[in-house]
Amino acid sequence: MNFFRGVIGGQAAGPQPSGAETIQKLCDRVASSTLLEDRRDAVRALKSLSKKYRMEVGTQAMDHLINILQTDRSDSEILGYALDTLYNIICNDEEEEQDEASQKQSDDLGAQFTDQFVQDPEHVTLLLSLLEEFDFHVRWPGVKLLTALLKNQGVQVQGIILVSPMGVSRLMDLLADSREVIRNDGLLLLQQLTKSNAAIQKIVAFESAFERLLDIITEEGSSDGGIVVEDCLLLLLNLLKNNSSNQNFFKEGSYIQRMKPWFEVGDDNSGWSAQKVTNLHLMLQLVRVMVSPVNSPGATASCQKSMYQCGLLQQLCTILMATGVPADILTETINTVSEVIRGSQVNQDYFASVNAPSNPPRPAIVVLLMSMVNERQPFVLRCAVLYCFQCFLYKNQKGQGEIVATLLPSTIDANSISAGQLLCGGLFSADSLSNWCASVALAHALQDNLTQKEQLLRVQLATSLGKPPVSLLQQCTNILSQGDKIVRRGSKVQTRVGLLMLLCTWINNCPIAVTHFLHNQENVPFLTAQISENLGEDERLVQGLCALLLGICIYYNDNSLENYTKEKLKQLIEKRIGKENFVEKLGFITKHELYSRAAQKPQPVFPSPEQMLFDHEFTKLVKELEGVITKAVHKSNEEEKKEEEVKKTLEQHDNIVTQYKDLIREQDAQIQELKEQVSSTSSQNEQMQTTVTQQLSQMQQHKDQYNILKLKLGKENQTQSNSQGDASQVNGLQTEELAQLREEVEELRQQHTLLQKQLEDKDALINTLRSETAEGSAGGSDTEQLKELEALRTQVQSQSAEISQMKTERQELLRRAEASSSDAVSSSDGSVDAAKMAEVESRLAAQTVETERLKEEFKSLSESRAELEQQLASATSTVAILQTEKAKLQTDVQESKKEQDDLLMLLADQDQKIHSLKLKLKDLGETVDDEDDLDARDQTDDDYEEDEDED
Repeated sequence: MNFFRGVIGGQAAGPQPSGAETIQKLCDRVASSTLLEDRRDAVRALKSLSKKYRMEVGTQAMDHLINILQTDRSDSEILGYALDTLYNIICNDEEEEQDEASQKQSDDLGAQFTDQFVQDPEHVTLLLSLLEEFDFHVRWPGVKLLTALLKNQGVQVQGIILVSPMGVSRLMDLLADSREVIRNDGLLLLQQLTKSNAAIQKIVAFESAFERLLDIITEEGSSDGGIVVEDCLLLLLNLLKNNSSNQNFFKEGSYIQRMKPWFEVGDDNSGWSAQKVTNLHLMLQLVRVMVSPVNSPGATASCQKSMYQCGLLQQLCTILMATGVPADILTETINTVSEVIRGSQVNQDYFASVNAPSNPPRPAIVVLLMSMVNERQPFVLRCAVLYCFQCFLYKNQKGQGEIVATLLPSTIDANSISAGQLLCGGLFSADSLSNWCASVALAHALQDNLTQKEQLLRVQLATSLGKPPVSLLQQCTNILSQGDKIVRRGSKVQTRVGLLMLLCTWINNCPIAVTHFLHNQENVPFLTAQISENLGEDERLVQGLCALLLGICIYYNDNSLENYTKEKLKQLIEKRIGKENFVEKLGFITKHELYSRAAQKPQPVFPSPEQMLFDHEFTKLVKELEGVITKAVHKSNEEEKKEEEVKKTLEQHDNIVTQYKDLIREQDAQIQELKEQVSSTSSQNEQMQTTVTQQLSQMQQHKDQYNILKLKLGKENQTQSNSQGDASQVNGLQTEELAQLREEVEELRQQHTLLQKQLEDKDALINTLRSETAEGSAGGSDTEQLKELEALRTQVQSQSAEISQMKTERQELLRRAEASSSDAVSSSDGSVDAAKMAEVESRLAAQTVETERLKEEFKSLSESRAELEQQLASATSTVAILQTEKAKLQTDVQESKKEQDDLLMLLADQDQKIHSLKLKLKDLGETVDDEDDLDARDQTDDDYEEDEDED
């Protein structure tokens, strides 16, 4: 024990051993001691030396420490010391400050010891089994050690845990630990475990990770929580980012709805702590992960719909328009709203309706554009606003039309600032970044929208007093080509690139815009001069864009301008530039270093404003047009004619194919109908076969009964007693059949009563309709309806008469059957011969046939009655429609009469006023001509003119 006191801290006499020697002796003691206390003290001493002598302890004691973990499982204290020692030699986290070389050496040392530990997968499995121990001194250092192993050799340790039975489930149990230290370190462990491993991410997600993490975030105070909330959010990001399965599970589990309370910020937004800013930033990133443009379109649209329905988008827009929000949170909120509305028509419409809390209220889009064209705003904020505007217009033709409409003369409001005015202001601003942003934003308002490209040609700008207005297209080309001070601003590469991208997007696939562009005589010479010059490295991109613009003018030229047809423009390129040189300059665009960066993702992310040159959607346009323009420039006139002929032929073939497709569709529909008819006919056939089979079986039964009766009658001729017994059996059979006949007659009587009642109701309805129709209108259509109703009534009455006749016949048959029955009973006392029995059988057969005939007639009458009821219903509906039209006409007549009465009253008042005025004038001595005098004078003048004509 004196030895341990000297190692741990006591001062012993004599020379002190070196650290390596002490560690060697301690390792020997761990390996050779039989007493648990001695081994525990030796391991405690190794733990105290493991930070200072990390290299020595790691190289000499690791195997002994692992052996302790395997053999001394019963003592939690020695296990804790061994795990702490292993953690100290494997972990690279050093508290004291180190230079770069020392830190690199420490990292290499940790990686070396980690490789040594995980070389045997059983060591990791052993560590996982130790995590099941509830003792704090074992579980906590075990969690820290496994976290360090994952940091140093993540992929290898992940593979071992993945194949270990219940490995991930044991680690998920750490989140349920009541001790916060272990739970919080368990979060850090799961962060390292789920990095870049989709299989483990799925297992963790299906172990109820989302439910537990969201519960912890709520318990810790959501965005106002501490570092634990940050760790939970980082783990959620690991589970959801680039993992479509987990994203779908998160959405289907209704966890998106639980995110809404995170963004409920109060009115007082002053004093945001750094931790709250970090938490909210991660929460916004979590929302963006669910609606990222890199996800599948279907999953993104589903998440966007859920976010709108649960009110999450509305909450984000509230933060967007709130005051006192930190700049980085505001920027990230704008980016988040952008991706929530991107490509979703419902969300885009909602965002267009959001107003800023200003006086007067302004649309949120206008407020954001004011920030974008303001050069005093931070660069990242301006990029975020541009991204938001692009997402608002993405696949949103309605929004594109609204933006372009604010530039048209008929919709401009001088008292308010519109989005179009802000874009024009930024387009011609002195700030080159504002020029570029406004150009790209306006290009997105025209993206894949031919209607708006043509509408934008109507926009006129007032350049200065005394000068006529010029079109927006003309002003953009003036900035590129003229030599006044406007061009000195436009000579900046960023401004010129932005304007050229706008012009290329504008005239692409729009022959009318190409014609307007070529109509300016200065545009083509400027483009050819720019392309043919040998400029510096910075101007190469401008040359490439000029070549692209000229190529679009060739490809989408409709040859409406004689001086700038396709053939003449190609000849101009061949003479002034050269086809090979033109194609080489066109290739400068895709070879630019910033082109590939912009083509990666839609969000405009640039390290500095100077590198903001390309737009993501424009890179798609370049990729689409580069090949076709190169082919168009190299084609001759004959080849173009051949292509046009081929196109016409293909169009004709397409029309023929379309016709055949329509014909095939019709035939398919007919075939389907025929198949349905065949199936219905087959089912009917099966039913009929079933019925025939049943009838055949009944006939066979009747034949058997008949044969039995014949046998009995034969025996009756031999003995009197047998004949009497047979007669009684026949009478019994007759009695049963008579009972059945009585039941059928009673059923027919009830049905007849019901039909008679329905007929009386219909008669009453017909009489009512006839009286109403006679009173309401005397039109020909009503008379026809009455005739049809009378015919229907007559038909129904005839059917009723037939039913009554059938009833009478049925009663007669019943009476005859009863009479035959009584005859049979009275003759039972005497001898019955075969002739009488034959007569009875014939009567029964006749009655059976008659009964079947009556049933068939009754069935046909029922069907005809149903048809008559249907016709009566249609006639009733027609009468109701005619009554409605009649009431409407009567209302119109009354209104016109009322208007005529009003006019007559006005005329009477007017005449009375004129008469009173004439009386007043006469009283004043003025000469007033009456209407009769005027008429006489007019007649005299007419006669005088006729006399002159005759002369």
